[in-house]
Amino acid sequence: MTSNSYMPRDRFAGQQKWTSLMHNGVIFPPPYNPHGVKILYNGEPVKLTPEQEEVATMFAKMRYSDYVKNQTFRDNFWNDWRKLLGNDHVIQGLDACDFSPIYDWYRNEIQKRKQWSVEEKTAVKEEDLKQEEKYKWAIVDGVKKEVTNFRIIPPGLFKGRGKQHPKLMRRICPKDVTINIGKDALIPECSIPGESWKEIRHDNTVTWLAFYNHPINQKEFRYVFLAGPISLKWQREKGKYEKARMLKDYIGHIRAAYTWDFTSEDSEKRQLAVATYLMDKLGLRAGTEKVHDDDDEADVVGCRRLKVENVKPISPNLLEFSFLGKDLIRYENTVEVDLPVYEAIIQFQAGKCGSDELFDKLDSHKLNAHLKELMPGLTAKVFHTYNASITLDNIVDMICSHQIDITESHSAQMSRLTEKIGELQDILTELKKYLDGVEEGESPSSPRCPNGKRKRDLSREELERKMAQTTNRIASIKRAIFCQKEDIVEMLGLPTSEIIDPRITVAWCRRHEVPIEKIFPKSLLRKFAWAMEVSPDFRF
Repeated sequence: MTSNSYMPRDRFAGQQKWTSLMHNGVIFPPPYNPHGVKILYNGEPVKLTPEQEEVATMFAKMRYSDYVKNQTFRDNFWNDWRKLLGNDHVIQGLDACDFSPIYDWYRNEIQKRKQWSVEEKTAVKEEDLKQEEKYKWAIVDGVKKEVTNFRIIPPGLFKGRGKQHPKLMRRICPKDVTINIGKDALIPECSIPGESWKEIRHDNTVTWLAFYNHPINQKEFRYVFLAGPISLKWQREKGKYEKARMLKDYIGHIRAAYTWDFTSEDSEKRQLAVATYLMDKLGLRAGTEKVHDDDDEADVVGCRRLKVENVKPISPNLLEFSFLGKDLIRYENTVEVDLPVYEAIIQFQAGKCGSDELFDKLDSHKLNAHLKELMPGLTAKVFHTYNASITLDNIVDMICSHQIDITESHSAQMSRLTEKIGELQDILTELKKYLDGVEEGESPSSPRCPNGKRKRDLSREELERKMAQTTNRIASIKRAIFCQKEDIVEMLGLPTSEIIDPRITVAWCRRHEVPIEKIFPKSLLRKFAWAMEVSPDFRF
């Protein structure tokens, strides 16, 4: 079979390889089951084919959402749906369509499911688990491993980036999926009878079990991976942070180089220097070229594609940024920059209008090539990961140093709290002793209780209440003792963000005997398993 025009990049030349791999492929969404409910067009019922009805049902479910009130959203949906209807269909416009019969059917189905008994819900759940069970496991080098993402994306209206519009996600079929197995493994059987896989590969240098192109963006992939930690995935995770860690050896030279080029007579060098500065100091993405000018494509920009109107110089050396960033999140920030950068931005804007490109001498190829010259494998994301990780590393080191400065007062405070806990525990022991000798409704017979009252003045209920109060006070003081560490733990939650080396947090926890479970949830403990054996002395 011919290879896909876009090859997955999850490859590790020269790294550890698996020798045998067997799995059962992927599970596809169930085929569409037509409900036969007709929509109304100009008040008249219209019968739809199953394919037309499926898309109409997607839209009908959104009847009361804000999306269907947006005209751009409606226009774009209609452009996709009319392709399924055909030019000769009785339905010639969306505004005359009434989807309420399908919506009413949909709401009625929801109410029916809500009325299911516990037994019915359990039976359905068990049946689903039974159907999925064989897809959840793979055999790698003779060892059973759990699989993740084995469910194919179902068809639907994709409300992604760009102007408010739906994109109709078509149904993914076996002919869209490439399978990766060992040479001696049996080819997985398609869950859809009569169909076959797009391609069968035997590539033991990659970590994916299967992949397919995203139904909207054909340049984007969806992978099926092993869920548990394996060496190849660990190498990929660790490699990302090691590359950022390597930047530590280059960063001084890089910053000196772009500072020197701020005032270069070569305008391209000046723009490369300023763009590199912005990626380093502000964490801006590099940005890619806009392949085509579709009306429905959002004007999402990175550093390279900044326009004059996105950056406003404010004397003496402030830059006010405002642009639409990744995931349609608007970046708005006013920052102080080096004076040569401020002056260079003004020069880049001279004689241009607001929609002109700020870095008009650059393109993605030039910018990426420049970064690779500065350091092998350098990208804007490496800057981002490096700066985030080194910042956390310095903060936790500063905290440790700061604790030395306040050791005397901190130690005295901790000693007082510890002594208080001891006193309360003694009281708790005495209260329990008195309570053990008393029957419910009677009073104890020994001289005095720990609070000074004679025991005959306290009932069993009062003793139990005082024991509960004392226990709560002990717990409260213990929380106060751990308060300082808790504050640091909250701060150390940052490494869950994919851009901070988890080894920094693990090393800090080992140095200060803080349970790593207080910071990383179970999912990240599995993902960062490769980082758990790091030395307490590790520094980024």
